[in-house]
Amino acid sequence: QVQLVESGGGLVQPGGSLRLSCAASGSISPIYTMGWYRQPPGHQRELVATITSGGSTDYQDSVKGRFTISRGNAKNTVYLQMNSLKPEDTAVYFCNVVFSRNDVWYHYWGQGTQVTVSS
Repeated sequence: QVQLVESGGGLVQPGGSLRLSCAASGSISPIYTMGWYRQPPGHQRELVATITSGGSTDYQDSVKGRFTISRGNAKNTVYLQMNSLKPEDTAVYFCNVVFSRNDVWYHYWGQGTQVTVSS
């Protein structure tokens, strides 16, 4: 079983910064994709950014140039550095990992962390 634990959410003023962390424990295949998704109030969950085990990254257009996803030195740790935050970034942010083992795909989610951007 894989568990994802997020931290780092909170309340920040517009233009401010936050860094989210996600630590994955359990058995994860060497080739995987970890990512951050968010669910704004009254909206569906949406992709924010992903990073592969090879280091390739991808971002939602609205966060390009403001958010940076990276992997930590500890195995299976991923961060989301969020700068120049806007009120529309307010959402519950979820960590996600996807990998394949023996031709079966596995998806795991964290419990989510609230990010509120407000003055």
